[in-house]
Amino acid sequence: MAQAQGKDRSKTKSTKKYDALGFILGIVITLVISVAAKYLANLPFLSIMGQLVIAILIGIVWRATIGVPDPAIAGTNFSSKKLLRLGIILLGMRLNLTDIAHAGPKVILIALICIAFAFFVVYAIAKWFKVEKKLGILTACGTAICGAAAVVAISPQIKANNDETAIGAATVAILGTIFTLLYTVLYPVLGFTQHGYGVFAGATLHEIAHVIAAAAPGGEDAVDIAVIVKLTRVALLVPVAILIGVWSSRSEKANRTNGGKMTLKSLQIPWFIFGFLAMSAVTSLGVVSAAFANNVVLLAYMLIGMAMAGLGLNVDIVTFKRLGMKSFAAGLIGSILLSVLGFGLVYMLRMM
Repeated sequence: MAQAQGKDRSKTKSTKKYDALGFILGIVITLVISVAAKYLANLPFLSIMGQLVIAILIGIVWRATIGVPDPAIAGTNFSSKKLLRLGIILLGMRLNLTDIAHAGPKVILIALICIAFAFFVVYAIAKWFKVEKKLGILTACGTAICGAAAVVAISPQIKANNDETAIGAATVAILGTIFTLLYTVLYPVLGFTQHGYGVFAGATLHEIAHVIAAAAPGGEDAVDIAVIVKLTRVALLVPVAILIGVWSSRSEKANRTNGGKMTLKSLQIPWFIFGFLAMSAVTSLGVVSAAFANNVVLLAYMLIGMAMAGLGLNVDIVTFKRLGMKSFAAGLIGSILLSVLGFGLVYMLRMM
């Protein structure tokens, strides 16, 4: 009997060691993909897509071709959830609240209008197309705020599963890339000044990488204002995430406690978002040097790249075809309407 117990303990230790190695392997796979995506993003055409978009696409292809060993799934999930939150917190170093304040009220106004319009329009279209509710919300948030980063930040608020999160992130990432290419081609015929074109790109495109790539033909002035407008939208991720958390808690009876009354514990508030704000405050107050802040942002993108890789590794092509085509169509129509709105707002607010 003692001998049998010894064998059981030995087997348990072996299993734990096997699980630990699989966990590490999963993290390493996402790191390799994130690093590869970073270097690929330096290539001429791929720079338009950006590191995060490339990372999630590599992850999807990796799963479809090489596959992911079962023991490694725990590690890829850790990257897509835990490392993601750390990455979003550190990304706050990218946001200088002083720059947003100096840009003036018109920039904040156009960001608010575009976010509200894109969210409600994309969500309404997704609902009309009978897209699953959570996927519709994620697609709407990604289109309205800041692409894949918004999708993965909002996902815990509505308790979206891995498929919904990955498909939502991939959808807005691909859409953003398509519209970046279109903006680059259309720039000469839009009739904007450098400033106006930068405002237009920053107010309507999805990822920061998309905004920078699309604004580049307009010159440095266009890129500078585009980034400020875009970061204003990124800053609004905080209140939007909190509002969605409150709304989600109210809409789910399972989350109600204390006789149906809401409690602080029952609210789905993304506490890591306050870490994002804290990092923004550090940058805005000049506590750290610009060089240090830039290095932290590079680390943040590496971590979020690992998270995108983890999401991509969870995407099943069959599932994407089944769930993702309608959400893609909703995002496409919403993105077209957002571009039209942004074009009109630049002229109406005389920011051209």
